[in-house]
Amino acid sequence: MITREVTVTNQAGVHTRPASMIVRAAAKFRSDFFIRKDEFEINGKSIIGVMTLAAEQGTRLTLVFEGEDENEAAGAIARLFESGFGEEL
Repeated sequence: MITREVTVTNQAGVHTRPASMIVRAAAKFRSDFFIRKDEFEINGKSIIGVMTLAAEQGTRLTLVFEGEDENEAAGAIARLFESGFGEEL
């Protein structure tokens, strides 16, 4: 199992477009993927789950990966957050 701490940097937070980017990227991997916010944990491969996070700019999240390609999945998803989902930071 791998965990990564990320911060939402884009101004609009995790709205519909970033949520769909996360889910599409996660679907490419076999590993299980969960996102934790405070005491709340959701399935990172579920668009509804990701949307319920209501993660605004500055929110700290923990990404959890477990499975055969967890290293690759962790890198790909973390890069999305680091890039601000291609939006202005």
